[in-house]
Amino acid sequence: MVSVSEVMRLAIGIDNPGREWWAQGGRELWDGLQEEEGASAVVVELHLGRSWLQEAARIPGWDDGPGHAPHPICEKTINDDEEL
Repeated sequence: MVSVSEVMRLAIGIDNPGREWWAQGGRELWDGLQEEEGASAVVVELHLGRSWLQEAARIPGWDDGPGHAPHPICEKTINDDEEL
């Protein structure tokens, strides 16, 4: 069984209206990460998630959202009692 401390959840930031990031390569980057087509969230190993976020931040439009949702993809909390 995987520990919550070893993984992270990445999710599409629904409050981020930006389209540039998606059009400039973000869509392809996100599609390469998800296991199910059309998924709005994924759980990945921590080192993979951190690396993915660094790559995502290099794409234009990453920081163009409003203050409460600056990025098109965000990290979401995983509860200790969730089955992973």
